[in-house]
Amino acid sequence: MTDAALSRAADAPRPMTPQERRVVLAASAGAVFEWYDFFLYGSLTPVIAQNFFSNVHPTAAYIFALLAFAAGFAVRPFGALLFGRLGDLSGRKFTFLLTILIMGLSTFFIGLLPNFAAIGFAAPVLLTLLRMAQGLALGGEYGGAALFVGESAPHGRRGYYTSFIQLTASGGLLLALLVTLGFRALVGEEDFALYGWRFPFLASFLLLAASVWMRLRLNESPAYQRIKRAGRASAAPIAEAFGVWRHGRLALLALFGATAGQAVVWYTGQFYALFFLTQTLRLDSTTASLLMAGALALAAPLFTIFGALSDRIGRKPVILGGCLLAAALYFPIFHGLAQAVNPALAQATARAPARVIADPKNCDFQFDPVEAKAFVSSCDIAKNFLASAGVSYANVAAAPGTLAKIAIGDREIASFEGTGLNEAARAAQRAALERQVGDALAAAGYPARADPAKVNVLATLALLTALIGLVAMTYGPIAALLVELFPTRIRYTALSTPYHIGNGWFGGLLPPLAFALTAASGDIYSGLWYPVAVAALTFVVGLAFLPETRNRDITAGD
Repeated sequence: MTDAALSRAADAPRPMTPQERRVVLAASAGAVFEWYDFFLYGSLTPVIAQNFFSNVHPTAAYIFALLAFAAGFAVRPFGALLFGRLGDLSGRKFTFLLTILIMGLSTFFIGLLPNFAAIGFAAPVLLTLLRMAQGLALGGEYGGAALFVGESAPHGRRGYYTSFIQLTASGGLLLALLVTLGFRALVGEEDFALYGWRFPFLASFLLLAASVWMRLRLNESPAYQRIKRAGRASAAPIAEAFGVWRHGRLALLALFGATAGQAVVWYTGQFYALFFLTQTLRLDSTTASLLMAGALALAAPLFTIFGALSDRIGRKPVILGGCLLAAALYFPIFHGLAQAVNPALAQATARAPARVIADPKNCDFQFDPVEAKAFVSSCDIAKNFLASAGVSYANVAAAPGTLAKIAIGDREIASFEGTGLNEAARAAQRAALERQVGDALAAAGYPARADPAKVNVLATLALLTALIGLVAMTYGPIAALLVELFPTRIRYTALSTPYHIGNGWFGGLLPPLAFALTAASGDIYSGLWYPVAVAALTFVVGLAFLPETRNRDITAGD
C-alpha cells in the first residue's frame, strides 16, 4: 500500500485503543475537577464570605467573596499564555501534569485555610491568592485536555472523543451539587456554615490523586512527538501564534465566531439558570440544586451525541446552530421557568405592579464587575433592592432632584440618599427601607419565597434540560474545532487563549452585566439580552468567516 493509503487506513473510524481510553479518562478527570471547584466555590460563596470577610457588613462580605472568585477568571487568559507556551515548548504531558497539580492543590488548600477570626487579614489574602493560582492553572488545563485527546483521536472520531471532556465538565457540576448536599445533610446547616463547608474542598484530594495517577501513565501526544523528532517545534509559540497574521486571524475567529457564544450559552444554561431560580424566583437552594442535578443527568448524553454529530455534518452547523437556538429561545424558556417555579410572583406583578419613581439623571447603569464603585443615590438604592429581590418594576421619571420612591400598587415608599453617609449609616437606612418595602410587597401578595408545593417539577426539569441541551450543542464539539484550527507547533498556545478569553471574560461578565441590565430596565428578564446578543454575534461571525474543520488533517503544515 502507498503511504497515503496507509494514512487513510490509520485514520478510518475504529474502536478506542487502551492508550486512547487512558487519554480520554485523564483529560475528563481534569474537566471534572475544574467544574467541581467552580461550582463548589460559586455555590458556597455566602458561607465563604462569613468565614473570610467577617470584618465587614454581610453585603460587602459577599461582594468581596465574589471578587476573590472573579480573580480566578481574570487570570485565566494569562495562564493560557503561560502554560500554552510551556506546552508547545516542553510537551503536552509535562504541562498537563503540572496544571492539574497546581489546580488541585489550590482547591484542597482552601479547605485548610484558617478563617478571618483566626488569622485576620491574611485569610482573605491567602484565599484570593489560591483562587488566582487555580485560575492560572486552569488557563492551561483545558488546552492540555483538548490537545491530548484531539491529537490522539483518529480522524473521523475527533468530535466524539473530545466531547467526553465537555460531558465530564457537567459531571463536575453534578458532583459538586451532590457532595455539597450530602455534607449539608450529614452535619446540618448550622455546623456546615461553621466548619462543614471545608469537607467538599478537602474531598477534592481524591479527585486530584486519581487525576495525577492517570496522567502519569500517559505517553506524550503522538502529534507532538512527531514534530519534536523532526525538529519542527516552535521556539517562540506566543509570537508565532499571535504575531503572524494568518494565525492571529484564526485566534480572533475562534473567539468571536465560536468560544464567546459557547461561553455565554454555557454560563446561562448551567450557572445563570441556577441563579435565576434561587435569587430571582426565590426557590430554596436545595430544591433548585436537585432540579439542576436532574437536568444535568438527563442532558448528559447530549454532549457525546452532538460531538459525534459534528463528526458527520461538521463543527460549524452544530455549534452555530446552538448559538442561534439559544438567541431565539432564551426569553421563552426563562418566562416558562418563572411560570413553572413561582406562578404567584407573576400574578402579584400583574395585580400590583412595582415602579421606581426617580429623576433619571440620578440613576446609574449599575455595571461594576470589580465592585469598585458604590451606587448610593436614592434611585440606585431603590433599583438595587428590587432587582436583588427579583421584583420587576417600571421606571417612572420624576422631577429633577427628587428623592426616589418605590411604589407597590398604590403604596409609595421613599428611598434615601446614601451619598455622604458612612457604611454603617447606609446599612441601617437600607435595612429600614427593606423592611418597609418587604411589608408592602407581602401586603400586595408578592411571595417571599417560592412555594415548593406549587412548583411544576416536570415543566421546570424539561426547561432546564433544554437549556443544558443548548450547552451541549455549543460545547460538545468546541474542543475538536479548536484543535483542528491551529498547527501542532503552536496549538497549545493558540487554542487556549481564545478559549479562556471567551469563557473567562465573555462568560465571566454575564452575572454582573445581567444584574446591571435588570436594574436599569426593571425587567427580571433583561439580563438575558447579553447572552442573546453575544450568541447572535457568534452565529453571524462564525457563519461568515469561521472555516469548517471537520475533515482537516491536523498534521498538515507540521
